[in-house]
Amino acid sequence: MTTRPPLARLVVVVPVHDEEALLPACLASVAAARGAVDLPVDVVVVLDDCRDGSARIARATGCTVLEVRHRAVGAARAAGVRHALALGTDDPAAVWVACTDADSVVPAHWLAVQRALADDGADVVVGTVTPDPRDLTGRQVAAWRSTRVPGRPNGHVHGANLGVRADAYLRAGGFATLPEHEDVDLVARLRADPRVDVRPSDAADVLTSGRTTGRTPGGYAGYLRASFPP
Repeated sequence: MTTRPPLARLVVVVPVHDEEALLPACLASVAAARGAVDLPVDVVVVLDDCRDGSARIARATGCTVLEVRHRAVGAARAAGVRHALALGTDDPAAVWVACTDADSVVPAHWLAVQRALADDGADVVVGTVTPDPRDLTGRQVAAWRSTRVPGRPNGHVHGANLGVRADAYLRAGGFATLPEHEDVDLVARLRADPRVDVRPSDAADVLTSGRTTGRTPGGYAGYLRASFPP
């Protein structure tokens, strides 16, 4: 079994494209999660061609803000991770990269759970998400709930709830510059590496937007639209 050093630093990367309505709740939740761990945590908000008030909101939080013009979530995530890793000089094996989305709210124990799994030997944490029931009909909520079994995470990959040790991330080549499914693509490459321990977990479920028209043609919005008609 590969010996992994204890974590020295965590980084959180949040890509944003015109999310002024949902970004405040996202960043407030990340701040709460940041305060629940006793390690340095760098939060990088990646503003990807934002034309609304997202920049003002992000800067008001004191987070590190990076502006790009990719219009591709994979490229935005990759840029955010590069920037976050460059903020320190730690051994990548001792740095944990946690990803969420601007339309999501993480629980206060989100980073603590990822850290605990990393300390237990995980290199990747594939977390679960719950669509915001306020965005769905009662029928859709019931249909979605029927697909979930508490304590038995299905292993589906969501960029809104994903963590990876930085050395494994770098070996895998990082996020590809894709307009969507960059999270699935990365985890597929990580799973192909026999040195990498991938752990599905529903211990820190993330609330994410239940909208069925998202920022990309597919993504989680496309999944909800196709799987749970009103």
